[in-house]
Amino acid sequence: MKVGYLGPKGTFTELAVKKVFQGFELKPYQTIPASMDAIVEKEVDLAVVPIENALEGSVNITLDYLTQVIQIPIIGEITLPIKQHLMVHPDNKENWREVSKVYSHSHAIAQCHKFLHNQLKGVPVDSVSSTAAAAQMVMEQPELMSAAIANELAAKEYGLSIVQRNIHDFDYNHTRFVVLTEENFDFQTLSGSSHYKTTLMVTLPEDDQAGALHQVLSAFAWRKLNLSKIESRPMKTGIGNYFFIIDIEMKLDDVLIPGAIAELEALGCGVKLLGSYPAKKVELD
Repeated sequence: MKVGYLGPKGTFTELAVKKVFQGFELKPYQTIPASMDAIVEKEVDLAVVPIENALEGSVNITLDYLTQVIQIPIIGEITLPIKQHLMVHPDNKENWREVSKVYSHSHAIAQCHKFLHNQLKGVPVDSVSSTAAAAQMVMEQPELMSAAIANELAAKEYGLSIVQRNIHDFDYNHTRFVVLTEENFDFQTLSGSSHYKTTLMVTLPEDDQAGALHQVLSAFAWRKLNLSKIESRPMKTGIGNYFFIIDIEMKLDDVLIPGAIAELEALGCGVKLLGSYPAKKVELD
C-alpha cells in the first residue's frame, strides 16, 4: 500500500510515518491539500498530515480542508515528539556562528525563538514550506552561509551537519498527525494502540440561540464523556459564523456518543462524524 505525506523527504511527517508504516511505499507531497487530494485521485491508499502542535496549536489548513473541501475519514492518530536542531552545510560547520540567514517552517521558527534571539541575534530568519525544504535549500547553496532548523532525519537525508541540538524553547513539544483513508484499513492492529478518540464537527443552530454552546457541552457532560479538545473554526460564510471541532476521549459506542449526537441534532445542531480511531504515541530513538 502507498502512504502519502507532507514532504519533501525529511519532514516531521515522514518521521512519524516511518515510525508506524514500516515496509509501506511512501510518497511525499509538497502541500497538505495535495497529500489529501492524492487519496481522492487514487494515487495513494492513505495520507498522513499534521493537525495540531502542542506549542503552536492547530494546523488550520488541515482542519479546514478536512471539514470543508474533502470528505475522508480519520482512521488513526500518531503523536510524535518534536526536537529541533540547527544544521548547516558541512563546509560551514566550523564557522556556523557566521551564518547570514536561517531557514525553517514558521512553526519551527516560533518554537526556537529564545535560541535565535540569544545565539543568532540579528540574523534574518525566513519562513519556507517545511523544515525539510529548509534543509534542502541549505545543502544546495553552501555559498550563502545559511542554516536550517529541522530534525535529525532531514540532516541525514540532505547531508547537513548538526551544530546545535535541541534548540527548541520548551522540552515538551509534540505534534499530532492524522491518518486518512477511504479504504477499510485496520490501524489498530498496525499501531498496537488501544487508546481511542472520536472527533465530531458540530455547527450551532441557525437561529443563534442564547446558550447554544452550553447546551452542546451539556450533552457530553451529563453522559460523562471526556472532551480533550473543543475548537472553533470560521465557516467562511460571514463574520461570527463558526463550527466546532470536538475530540472525545472514547471509541464510538452504541449508546453514549450516538445519544449525544441525537441530542445535539434535536437542538438544531448539525453533527458530522470525522472519525473514531486509535491514537498512537511514538518515541524518537
